[in-house]
Amino acid sequence: MEFKHLGRSGVTVSRLCLGAMSFGALGNTDHDDCRKIIDRALDAGINFIDTADVYSRGESEEIVGKAIAGRRDDVVVATKFFNPMSRDANHRGASRRWIVRACEDSLRRLGTDYIDLYQVHRLDEATDLDDTLGALSDLVRDGKVRMVGTSTFPAEAIVETQWVAADRGHVKPRCEQPPYSIFVRGAEGDVFPTCQRYGMGAIVWSPLNGGWLTGKYRNDNAGGDAARFSRLGRGAWRLDSDGAQRKLELLDRLDGIATEAGTDLITLALGFTLAHPAVTSTIIGPRTMDQLESQLKVIDTVLTDEVLDLIDDVVAPGTTIARADLVYEPRALRHKHLRRSPRLNEANV
Repeated sequence: MEFKHLGRSGVTVSRLCLGAMSFGALGNTDHDDCRKIIDRALDAGINFIDTADVYSRGESEEIVGKAIAGRRDDVVVATKFFNPMSRDANHRGASRRWIVRACEDSLRRLGTDYIDLYQVHRLDEATDLDDTLGALSDLVRDGKVRMVGTSTFPAEAIVETQWVAADRGHVKPRCEQPPYSIFVRGAEGDVFPTCQRYGMGAIVWSPLNGGWLTGKYRNDNAGGDAARFSRLGRGAWRLDSDGAQRKLELLDRLDGIATEAGTDLITLALGFTLAHPAVTSTIIGPRTMDQLESQLKVIDTVLTDEVLDLIDDVVAPGTTIARADLVYEPRALRHKHLRRSPRLNEANV
């Protein structure tokens, strides 16, 4: 296993990070099996685990906490906050009120007295960054959090966060967690260069693009074998969407590149993300032991420049195939009232 510094934090993490989103009700409900997967990952050299409070409503954090109890100090534990944890309107977001409560809840579920990396899961456009960073800084000073980071922030928000932290004397986010895969390359154009400019690490998620790059979904079996299509039934997962059809067209070409390189599609996809110099670690999210083993093979693989050039020919640098994969979209694009000038009442003219 190779290791790399997480930005300028001084902390060293494995190039593969074990993502725990599939542990619990959202994926593998067998806690003993999940623990075996975590044990195998740690034995393989992974020292970095990423989870979130919202993953199976805290169940993932509980599973991770119990699995690492005997070797807590040997594992860099990352978790996240932001998404709704109940119907209460204040049990979400990045306000000071919620951050303090969410951190205490995560510490309890993880069974630890500190979180190595605490991340804002999404940009909260309703909260002043000064408030968010102030609360996170207090958690660091209290010893409950070691480092802070962001997840799926656009480049301009990363810059603003760094400026606010410097101006107000808050702790600086040490890393960003963007989506990145062969099919989702938008981060190459702005997020990665911004992270490099500020000395931030990049922990990339969904390197297999939600299963697309496992080879499971093809034109001849997507309708029957791909359960995720019927379960999600929207956006990039709709078989009749332009993004899905384009991905199905490109998979054979990528499979051919993998075969010529003497590897498989999964290893090609993971190796592609690890090849970018801005990427500190790639998050793998196995639900089963077989999935973990299939992804650990990338440890012994380095893609050549020739192979990476062939991938560029299939999906151009900076390109995201499906709009639904963008994940973050500014409020001004989501809400039409923000794109309309207010109409003046004739009586007030």
